Amino acid sequence: MPPSATGKKQPIDIVIPDYCNTGVIFRIMFAVNAAILPVSMVHANSWIAGLLNFVEASLLIEWSVLASIFVLCCLRRWLQKSGLINSMSRWSQRALCIVMPAMLTGIVYHFLSGYDWFRLGFSYLSFYESVLLAVLFGVVLQHYFELRARAFSPALAEARLQALQARIRPHFLFNSLNAVLSLIRKEPLRAETALEDLAELFRVSMRDARNMTTLEEEIRLCKQYLSLETIRLGERLQVEWDMAGITEEDIASTQIAALMLQPLIENAVNYGVEPTPAPSLIKVKISRSMDRIDIVVTNPVAEVPNQAMLAPKGNQIALGNIRERLALLYDVEAELATRAEPGQFEVRLRFPYVRVSA
Repeated sequence: MPPSATGKKQPIDIVIPDYCNTGVIFRIMFAVNAAILPVSMVHANSWIAGLLNFVEASLLIEWSVLASIFVLCCLRRWLQKSGLINSMSRWSQRALCIVMPAMLTGIVYHFLSGYDWFRLGFSYLSFYESVLLAVLFGVVLQHYFELRARAFSPALAEARLQALQARIRPHFLFNSLNAVLSLIRKEPLRAETALEDLAELFRVSMRDARNMTTLEEEIRLCKQYLSLETIRLGERLQVEWDMAGITEEDIASTQIAALMLQPLIENAVNYGVEPTPAPSLIKVKISRSMDRIDIVVTNPVAEVPNQAMLAPKGNQIALGNIRERLALLYDVEAELATRAEPGQFEVRLRFPYVRVSA
C-alpha cells in the first residue's frame, strides 16, 4: 500500500462491482446473452435452430451468471462489513471477480453434464471451453465496470461540486458575515451560534464528495444552513418539514452521500425565496417506502421575469452534479426528477435505503 504525501497509507480502492445493484445485474445479463446469441446462430443450420440452441444454452448461461452474481454480491458485502476488502489489492479483487464465475460455471456444467439432453445439446462446448469462456467474460466485464467507474469518476464529480461551491461560496459568505455582524451587538449569543453554523457548513463543504453520512446529519446541516439564511431573509423564509412517513430510527440509520440534500434546499432558497419580497414557504417531505428513501423539496417560483429565466439554468448546475453522484453511487437504483408547475418548482430525490455500517 503506497504512502501518501503526509506519510499515511492510502485506502485501497474497491474495484469489485456492486453485484447487488440492479443496473450491474442488468448489464451483465444483457452482455452475456447478447454475446452467446450470435455464437448459437453460427453453430446452427437455420435461424430457428439457432434460437433453439440459444434457449438450450441459456440454462447453463443463466444458472452460471445468476450464481456468480449472487455469490459475488454476498462476498462483496461480507468483505466490506468485515473490513477485509481494505487489505486486498486491486489485482486480488480483480482475480476474485474472474475466478469465482469460472469456478461456478464449472460446477454448473459438471452438474448438468449428468443429463443426456445436456450432453447432446452442448456437444460443441466442452467443460474447459465453458470455464475459459467464463474467465473471458469475467475479464471483459471487470474491465468494463472499472472503465465505467472512471467515466463517473468521484474526482470528476468532486471537482464539479467544488466548482459549484466556489461560485456560490463568496456570495453566501459575504451575506452570512454581514448578517452576523448585524447581530453582534444586539444578540451576541445568536451571533456566536450563527458563526458556529457557518464554520460547520464550510467544514462539511471541504469533505471528499465520496464521503457518506447519515440522513440525520444531513438534515441537521440543512437546518444550520437555514438558520443562517433566516438571519438575512427573516420572515420571508419559511420552511415546513414533513417527516411523518419515516421513523426517527430510519433517519438516524439511513446512509446518504454528504451534501446531497443541502444543495437542493439552497437552490430553493436562492431561486424561490430570495427574489420574492413576500413570505415564501419551502416544503421538505421525507419518507421511506420499503427499501427506498423519498425526498421531495418544493419551493415557490419567483414571478420576477429576469429571475424566472435564470432560475432553471441555475438549478440545473447543482442538479446535474447531484445526478452524476447518484449515478456513481447507486447506478439506476436512484433518480433525481424535477417538475415545474405554475407557481412552484419540485425536486424529487429517490435512493435505496442502506443502513450505516456499525
